[in-house]
Formats: sequence, C-alpha cells, structure tokens
Amino acid sequence: MTLTPYSPEIERQMQEMYVRLSEKDKRLYAGVEALKLPYGGVSYIAELFGCSRNTVMRGIIELRGQEIIPRKRDRMAGGGRKQTVGIKDKGDIDEVFLLILKEHTAGNPMDEKVKWTNLTKANIAELLVKEGLKVSRNIIVKLLKKHGYVKRKPLKKKAGGGHVDRNAQFERIAELRKLYKSEGNPVISVDTKKKELIGNLSRNGKIYTTETIEVYDHDFTSLAEGVAVPHTIYDIAQNKAYVTIGTSRDTSEFACDSIRQWWSNHGKFIYLTATSILMLMDGGGSNSSRHYIFKQDLQALADELGIDIRVAHYPPHTSKWNPIEHRVFPHITRAMQGMVLTSHELTKELIETATTKAGLSVVACILNKVYLTKRKVAAGFKESMRILFDSVLGRWNYVATPKNAH
Repeated sequence: MTLTPYSPEIERQMQEMYVRLSEKDKRLYAGVEALKLPYGGVSYIAELFGCSRNTVMRGIIELRGQEIIPRKRDRMAGGGRKQTVGIKDKGDIDEVFLLILKEHTAGNPMDEKVKWTNLTKANIAELLVKEGLKVSRNIIVKLLKKHGYVKRKPLKKKAGGGHVDRNAQFERIAELRKLYKSEGNPVISVDTKKKELIGNLSRNGKIYTTETIEVYDHDFTSLAEGVAVPHTIYDIAQNKAYVTIGTSRDTSEFACDSIRQWWSNHGKFIYLTATSILMLMDGGGSNSSRHYIFKQDLQALADELGIDIRVAHYPPHTSKWNPIEHRVFPHITRAMQGMVLTSHELTKELIETATTKAGLSVVACILNKVYLTKRKVAAGFKESMRILFDSVLGRWNYVATPKNAH
C-alpha cells in the first residue's frame, strides 16, 4: 500500500479522534474518512486505525443506509479481542521490536530523526516469532507507528546507484558481526565526519545568546584559521564513540593513527582477550576499498598492534547503513549546531557533549600532525603484504595479519 494522503501530524490527530469514539462511531468515522480517498483508501484507513478492512467497509455500508446497527449492539468498554501488546506473559514486546529493527536500520548522519528500515511487516513478524512473540499484522503496524516508523515514498531528488552484490555483502556483514560478538571480539564502525572550519565563520543552527554574534559575511576557506577533521570510531557493543580531531588532512595514515589511538588508549583495556578487530566502513575516502595505500597503512597498523584487523566495506551507495552514520554523527551535529568553532579545543568540548538517553558517550582528542597527500604504495608491497582477501567478495572483505601471526 503506497497511498499516503495525510501528513504524520494529521494522521496522529485522526488516530486520537478514533480511539475516543464508541465502537459504532469508530466504524462510521473510518467509513467517512475512507470515502474521501481514491482507490486504496479502505486499506489505508484500516492500517491507520489498526482495524480490519471489513470494519471500514461496514462503516461505509451503514453510512449509505444499507444496514443500520442499533447502538445497543456496541460492546462495553474493554470488550472484544484483547491486544497482544502489553500482555505481561509476552514480555516487553517493545524492547524486542526495537532490538530487531536495530540490526536493520539506516539513517541520515545530519538528522537523527531520519531513519529507515528495509524490513517488511512480514519480515518483522517472522523475526518476532523467532523471539517467541506471535503477533498480528495490525500489532506490527501499531508498533511501527508507536516508534515513529511511517510508510512514506522517498522523494526523488538525489542521484545514486546500486550494486549487484549489495545484498550478499549485507548478509556477509551480518554474519561477521554475529561471529565477532559471540567470540567477544570488538566490532567497531569507522568513518570520518564532515570536516569543520575553525574560525569566526557562520554555521547552521541557532543558539540562545544575550547579544548578536557577528561573524564573517562569507564562509570562504581562506578566512578560516584551521580545519577540524573528526575521524570517529564507534564501539557498537559499548555504545561509545571515540573521535580523533585531526588538524591536517583526512588521509589513510590519519585514519590508521586514529584507530591506533583508540586501541592503545581504550580498546585493549576493554577487550582483554581479543584476537581480532572487525571494522565496518564505507568504501571511499581515507579508507577506500580500491586503494592499496590504505591497505599498506592498515598492514603497518596490524604489525604494530600485533592483532588481526578485519575490514568489511559497505557496498557503493550504502554508507548510510554504517551504524556510526545514524547512531553517532547526528548527535555530534546537534552538539555543535549554531556554535562558532573558534578553536580545536572548543570543538573537542562540544563533541564530548553529544550524549543520548540511550547511553551514548563520546570521548575526543586532538591530533596535531601534518599528513601528506598523494602518497604512493611502496615498491613490492602487493607481493609481500599479509592481507588475506576472502574468496567471496574479497574486494570488500579482507584481513590484515601481523608479522608474528601464528
């Protein structure tokens, strides 16, 4: 069903009206609203109100005077079939529902409110059954609406693309995450957030001030005093983010330095028995899946840390599915919105305030190091490297093994 004639706010108001009515008035109200709509209106109203299509059709029949149901036939409050949601012996269905969606969610790194899932109602029902919860389609619709998921048609404004191996790689990533979690090894989501200019420059957003803050009338790079490059590592199990604020450029060497700092200062103390690190990342930028300069720096990092480092790249045009994109970046964006970033120290302080009710915490540090661009891979590296590519989808899945690996 793709009919969506009303905005989420109007839908919410309609639902509030519906639940206040008697059984008969609910039928009539559903019928009135369905008659306003073109083909597909009955199904849309049934799904919106969480009732059956037969109920809506019954309301339409009554409105047309074809059948009159006496008011004394209305059920008493609390009558009818009991809902599954909220029954104690079913456990916390909301918690299970959100846990299922958590593994199948993508989002907008600039807006924490924009999230989406690739699961259908049937998929969700099957996954709930595996968790011991058998619920109807209407209950799933109510759960989706309760947690802000409304069926919408995407607005065709942005260019993009796809890849024939997209689903296969998503399945591989899911397998790896499950394997590493069961073995107690770290799973980290890695990416560099959009760089920020340091200086008296305007930024998006508003803040409370006692006086107007005056900044330059243009945001030219030449007016900036520096740049902040926030390379971020998100520990999925711990729900903690570690941000290395570079003052130079976003290169593969910088990305590996950031990973080194996380492991040396945090990771190895949290995962004392770890035998491997799984890194989820997109396929471009400083950690490009196509460039061997990243693999060369990754090999050097594995040698230094003495631990296997496995990389799983998201396919082209799917970086928004990387957990860091919707679990960390929107909150960092929110923490800095409207603020004039006059120094790297202020940027660090703001980033570390990006906490959430779900328990996200962020630690940041500043790395003052100059990184060179256009570096070349060392002669003979491809022949001597200890990077093992998977037999299937090897271009996106590989492991860097240290020198002393057994």
